[in-house]
Amino acid sequence: MKLFSSLLGNASAISPDKLQEELAPLLIEGETVEIGFKIIRDTIIFTNKRLILADKQGLTGSKAEYLSIAYKSITRFSVETAGTFDLEAELKIWISGEQQPSISKNFNKSVNVYDVQKVLAHYVLR
Repeated sequence: MKLFSSLLGNASAISPDKLQEELAPLLIEGETVEIGFKIIRDTIIFTNKRLILADKQGLTGSKAEYLSIAYKSITRFSVETAGTFDLEAELKIWISGEQQPSISKNFNKSVNVYDVQKVLAHYVLR
């Protein structure tokens, strides 16, 4: 089922320690990874300072784009939980000035989408 979910583009949790080490060159002093999720080759990372979307590109994935979003620029977000026959939960994030969700990501059932919402709410609602 995990392979099937990955092929569908659903996310699964990654160790914050592993991400902290991997992203060390990008993180500023005092910035720590709170939680992260992998979607095939891409990663969604919540730090104590910002949201980072890592987009691996090319056949080998050696090229990557890191999109940083300040929590203060997130105006609203929604979480849709997975149902009985639904394979995924969905997170939508609106960035300041946008009418449609700027970011939309799917998570497999193994991810507690409430944890994702709590981290986002903790930083956005300050």
